[in-house]
Amino acid sequence: MARHHLKRLIILRHSKAAWPQGVADADRPLAERGHADAPEAGKWLVRNGVIPDFILTSTALRTRQTTTWVCDVLGEKAPTPKLESGLYAASAARMLAVVNHVPETVRSLMIVAHMPGVQDLALRLASRDSDQDAYMDAASHFPTTGLAVFETETPWAELDGQDARLVRFAAPRAPKKH
Repeated sequence: MARHHLKRLIILRHSKAAWPQGVADADRPLAERGHADAPEAGKWLVRNGVIPDFILTSTALRTRQTTTWVCDVLGEKAPTPKLESGLYAASAARMLAVVNHVPETVRSLMIVAHMPGVQDLALRLASRDSDQDAYMDAASHFPTTGLAVFETETPWAELDGQDARLVRFAAPRAPKKH
C-alpha cells in the first residue's frame, strides 16, 4: 500500500462500566477499573504511534469518559472529540454508516463505541490480508478497552466489508493494585 494514501481506523470499545441500580443504560459511568484502564488505551496509542486526528464517540457516559481519559493521555496531540448519537447501541451497519460520512481529509479516525457493534464492525471490515493473530483475538474476545487498528486506502464513503487490513488488536490494562 502506498503510504501517502493510507488511512487508519481505530475501533475502541469503552472501558469497564459500572451497573448502578436505577441508572439508565446511556448514563452508566465507568467502573473503578474502567477509570484505571481507559488511560492505558491512550498510552498504548502513543507508544505505538497510532494517534487519531478525528474522534467520534458514542453519547453514552461510559464512552465519553473513556474518550476523556484517552484524550488526556494524548495531550496536545488529541483532537477535540465529536459526540455521535449514531454510535450508541449501534449495529455494525449503523457504525459503518457513521464512518462513511467522515470527510476524506481525516487520515486517522477513532470511534469509541459498544459491544456487539465494535466487534461486528471489526470482523466485517477485516480484509483477507489482515494480521491473523489480530483477527483471531478480535473474533474470539473483544473485551472492554479493546481496540482494533485498521489500515485502508479505500475512501471512508466506500468502506463496506473486507476492505480494511486489521493490523493490530490490543486490550490495554492498568497494572493490578495489590
